[in-house]
Formats: sequence, structure tokens, C-alpha cells
Amino acid sequence: MGNYRHITAILLLVLIANVSYSQQHKVQPYWPTHAEVLKNYKAADALDSALKKIPVTTSLNANWSAGANQFWYRKRLSDKNAAYIWVEPEKGNKRLLFESEPLSQQINKMTGKAINGSTLKIDDMFLSADKKQAIFKTDGNWFEYNLGTLQCTSTLDTLHIKYDNDKPLQERHERWEGANADSVSPDKQWIALIKGGNIIIKSRNSSTEIKLTNDGSPEKPYGELTWSPDNKHLVGYLIDPKKAKPVYYLLSSVPGTTRAALKSHDYEQPGDEFTSYQQYLFNIETKSAIKTDSEKIDFFGAPKLHWRNGNPRYFTYEKVDRGHQRFRVIEVDVTNGKTRNIIDEKTKTFIYEQRLYTYYVSKAHQIVWITEQDGWRHIYLVDELSGKQKLITKGNWVVRDIDSVDVLKKQIWFKGSGKNAGEDPYFIHYYRINFDGKNLVDLTPEKGNHNVVLSPDRKFYIDTYSEVNLAPKILLKNTSDLKTVMELEQADLTNLLATGLRLPEVFVAKGRDGKTDIWGVVYRPANMDPAKSYPVIENIYAGPQDSFVPKSFYAVNEMESMAQLGFIVVQIDGMGTANRSKAFHDVCWHNLADAGFADRILWMKALAAKYPQVDISRIGVYGTSAGGQNSAGALLFHPEFYKAAVSACGCHDNRIDKQWWNEQWMGYPVGPHYEQQSNITNAGKLQGDLMLIVGEADTNVPPESTYRFADALIKNNKMFDLLVVPGMGHSDGGPYGRKKKRDFFVKHLLNAEPPARNTNELAQN
Repeated sequence: MGNYRHITAILLLVLIANVSYSQQHKVQPYWPTHAEVLKNYKAADALDSALKKIPVTTSLNANWSAGANQFWYRKRLSDKNAAYIWVEPEKGNKRLLFESEPLSQQINKMTGKAINGSTLKIDDMFLSADKKQAIFKTDGNWFEYNLGTLQCTSTLDTLHIKYDNDKPLQERHERWEGANADSVSPDKQWIALIKGGNIIIKSRNSSTEIKLTNDGSPEKPYGELTWSPDNKHLVGYLIDPKKAKPVYYLLSSVPGTTRAALKSHDYEQPGDEFTSYQQYLFNIETKSAIKTDSEKIDFFGAPKLHWRNGNPRYFTYEKVDRGHQRFRVIEVDVTNGKTRNIIDEKTKTFIYEQRLYTYYVSKAHQIVWITEQDGWRHIYLVDELSGKQKLITKGNWVVRDIDSVDVLKKQIWFKGSGKNAGEDPYFIHYYRINFDGKNLVDLTPEKGNHNVVLSPDRKFYIDTYSEVNLAPKILLKNTSDLKTVMELEQADLTNLLATGLRLPEVFVAKGRDGKTDIWGVVYRPANMDPAKSYPVIENIYAGPQDSFVPKSFYAVNEMESMAQLGFIVVQIDGMGTANRSKAFHDVCWHNLADAGFADRILWMKALAAKYPQVDISRIGVYGTSAGGQNSAGALLFHPEFYKAAVSACGCHDNRIDKQWWNEQWMGYPVGPHYEQQSNITNAGKLQGDLMLIVGEADTNVPPESTYRFADALIKNNKMFDLLVVPGMGHSDGGPYGRKKKRDFFVKHLLNAEPPARNTNELAQN
């Protein structure tokens, strides 16, 4: 706790000093000399190097033992050594097993492989019955380590059942995974197959073969067959296949060749045709077929079917309409093909398909469902028989995800944000609630951003929490009474702060509506002079699929490093990003070019109003992927504010980028708003300084997106820098691209010459 107070006191002193200074003095713009630029680069490199060597425990990977409530984890002690720690929650015990450096020396002698304490990787480990030996596996070999004598010996391959720590308690099936298709009937009497595009069923006990369809063909076949639990019906689809079109790229520098290699891969873009599926029902006894009373499925593949418990006359399936404005859970009567909508959600904007959640409590005929239909993302319990919906969670906060549904106890374990008053609304907390909406329990009441890992039997959980400028704490807790069993780790920032590191500040300002809080972070140079004002660089990613401002503590990141060159670096979540209200998120609908700029600009103006060291006459911005689109868009649509941008692998026209991501936010069919918001269409508006970066082998966003933007800029006689990285995929340019980015901002925002890298000027001074 003392460490927290120490850090808070430092931040308060810094803020008081800044305010006090600004009241007495007028700041001057920071224009470094070339010598100062070189000094800043060296200081940034030295700080990066120092921070990477200082061990700070920000998380731990608990390796639980199968069938027992005990686990081990690795804790970094230095850049050459680590501790392996054993924990027995039920006894409240924690003990050091061994350190990696002396152990690695023994393994070196036995294997002849050059490893050290930092590279030793233990894949599996358990203790002997008397707990005097640690038996572990590394690099495919098993060893036995005597914890008393500290002697290591080789041992034979050990049969040890390892608990899968990464496996979720309840598996999920995404809509694009396809149907739960099968070929053999549940009673094992029939096999269903496709011949010449038509459905054939064959007896497994005789030569009997029955043809159920005649209108299929190899070009438009039936398929995706599923048997009913009582063997009486078969569900299948008449399929109209559409082949995805390819996109192309060149590998210019393939070793050992003198010619470029042309590559291609299938890539669906907005507006492309999709394969469609018309659902049919087949009665095995009468050999008859009925077309289901529902429209074709033209988005994703054939769905997973959920048969009603105890009554195989009915099944349900989920359907998301293309355009993302309607979601249904549809019930089908196999005797007549009639359908009924159990859930039918419609919206004028979008339904976030990737965050749709359903869990079928089959015996109780209930569906646990998450929706934003009341304006916030909440959990509902739906009666499968009547369609009646009950709101389980409610309020102006967000259910982020469901961990699991306990059918026996009728409880839901989930994580949410924005519920705990007086906190950053993005902080994640973990909760448990009953099906009836009562007894909501906060498993993580401490202020901060939490990550929880539960033991296999869910009797215990490990809670790691921190803030972007407050050290992580890792607790082991009991799920029955929520009491802390022990503190596993508490990060010590003393050595980190001794480097001169300035921890980031969390800053909040009102958005475009004058009432909504916009949250962001601020990174400053370690040697910042309060008498100077510094250019601002925004790290932008306005993709609507999530929020992106860091909420947990990290000792090393690029923003901190870039600030040391003489910049104030910020990151902001503007309207149009996720994890707030539906109205906050809806700003992005048909409107990706907005990118929350109205909120971002107001936020930076508020920052400058509070701190005179913030120079908003010199604003830079950089981003990758959607952030590449946003950073370039900043110069095109807001040249009065943004002056320089580095755009990496940007989706500069949403018609060129991947179908699923862009139709989710820009809608379907493809309308004129796609072209109107394209960076390519608006290339003639460029006023500031722009650098484009692209990997020639990008298979995420086609490289031609950047090339077409460059072509439009050239045709509009606009000057810009272009870096094409041979062989690189979807990236910010890698180490080389990041150097170019830093040098670009030094030149255009500080009006200074970056180091002459070809003559290795940094090493010579």
C-alpha cells in the first residue's frame, strides 16, 4: 500500500509543479538543437534497455495440477534468473521450489544445449508424493530435481495428466464454424451421404439405399446434413455456392531468385456474393421433403441446430441477417416446416455479431442471451417455449463477457465494466448473479482493472489488478466467501522509478455532446522542462470492435519510449469505439471516417487548457490497420488540427478491406457513403506531412489499399513519403518502420534533423 501512496504523491507533486509554474511563467516551444536530439535518442534507448532488464511482475501464469487444488508459476527475478513457486490454496501455503539459473547450468551439462536462466522453459511440472522432488519437462525431456540437495537428474518419460489452463470451462461455437453435421443416424442404422449433389441414405445392415432428392446437382448440391435425435428426420440444405474472389500481391525479394513471385489468396470484400443455404426437412419413413418456412441463409454457413430437450419435433437455430441489423433464434417444426421466432432483435444501426452470446439451458428450456437492446449490453433469460424475456442485469454499465453458466446453481459468472462507481468506466470487474437477477456478487471489489483465473473446481481464483500508473497486485481468493487466501505478488516499482521513468497520467474530458466523459492517457518525457511546450503525438486506433486505451500497468510500451524524444504522447477512446453505451458505439455506423475525431480534438484542447506544456499547434498522429486509415484520415478531414501522420497498412477504402469487418460497421448493401468516406477519394484534401508504410505481403488488408491511396495522392500532386517493406505482412513496419516513424515526427514536429543513421551518428556522439 505504501508503494501506491508513493506513486500517487509523485504524480500529485508533478501536477502541482506544472500548474504552479504555468501561473508564474509563460512557456516557450521546445525546439531542440541537433545535439539535444541525439541526446534524446540515446536517453530513449537507454531507458528502453533499462526498463526491459528490471523485473516487474504484472501477471502470472498459474499452472494448475489436474485433479488437485495446487499450482505453480514462474516469477522473473532478473534478466538472467527466475523463481519457480508452488502454491497450495487449501493449506494457504506458498513456497519457492527453485531458481532457474543454477538449474539451467546442470541441464546444460546433461544435455549439451546452451540455455540459461532466462531461456529455460518448463512446460509441465508436478511434485513427488513426499514433495521432496520436482519432476518437470523441458524441451521434450523429463528431469527430476531434488529440492533438498538441489541436484538434477534425467528421468524417463512420465505419464502425467496435465490440466489445460487455456481451455474455457464451457466451449463456444461461433456462427462461422458451420453446422453440427453428421452422416450416421443416432441409432447407427443409417448413413446419409451426397451423390451427384443429391441426398442418399443407406442402411448399415443391408443393401437398402433411398434417394431423398432429385433436384440437386454438382453445381448446386444438397449438403450439411443433420439427423434428429429420434432418427426420424434429416435436416439438410440446398446450397448455391459462390466462390470467393482472389486478391494478389508480389513478393519482390525472394532469396535465390531473380524474379518476383505473384501470390494470391481468396478474400471476400464488402458487397461480394456469399454462398446461400435453403433449409429442407426430410421424413425418413415417408421419404418426403419439406422446405422450411424461412428465407435462405445468405450470411455465414449452415447453422448449428439445438433440438428441444425431450421433444425432437422442434429444433432452433440462429440467424444473423447480412447487414447486421437483425438477429433471430428461429424454432422449426419438423413435421410441417413452420417456423417461429423465439428471439427477433432488430436495430436501425447494427448488432455487433462477434459479441452475440447465447447459452442453451436445454432441460429448463431457457436461453441465456446478451443484447444491447435496452441501450446497454446486458444479460437476458429467454423462455424457449414462450419467447418471454427477463432482464437479469441492468443499469448504465456494460456486460463485457460471460465466463460460464452454472445450470445446477442457476448462476451466471461474467465480467463487466462501468458498474463500480468512482472508477474508470472501462475497468473490468468479475461478478456472479442468479438467474432471477438477484444476489449480484462482485468478486473483485478493489479499484482497478481486473483479470481473473479460476481454479479447475472453481473453489479459488487468482485476481490480478492494476491501473495504468499503479503497480499490479495479485491475490489468491476463495470463491465461497470472497476472502483473500494470500497475496501472491505485489509489484515493486522502486527500481523502475529510479530510472527517471514518468508514469502516465489518466486524463478525462467531455466529448462532443458536452456531457459524455472521454478517457485517455498521457505520456511525458522523463526530462520534460516545465518552461517548454511540447508537440503532441496521438496513437490512434478507432476500430469499433473494442476500446484500446491501456487500463493495466505495463512497464514498457512504445508511447513511453517515443515521449523521450521530446513529445507528449496520448491515446484516446473516442465515440464510435466499444465498451460504453450503445449510443456511444453507434456513432461509427455508416461513419468510420468520423473515427471519434470530434471527441479526440476536444480532449486534446482540454489537456492543453490545463497544461501549458501541451502544444496543440503541433499535433502528430500514427496508427496501424484501422489506425492507419484513421491517422491518414486525420490529415484529410481535420487538417486544421493534425499536422503530421504516419499511416501503416491502412484500410484506406472500406470497399477494399475484408467483408466481415467493414459490413459490420459500414453496412450492406455497399452504398455511396463507402466512397464518400474513402481516404482514396479524399486524397486531394491532404495538407499536412504524411508517411505511408505497408508490407508487400499483407494478407489482412490488401497492400493495394495503400498503393491505390498513393496513386491518388500522386495524381493530386500531393507530396508524401512511402515505405514498402519487402516480405512483410500486416505490420507497423517492424523495427525499421518504427525508426522511420520516430525520425519523421522529429523532423516535422520538432523541426530538427534526426540522427544520420547511415553513418551511425548515434554511436559516434
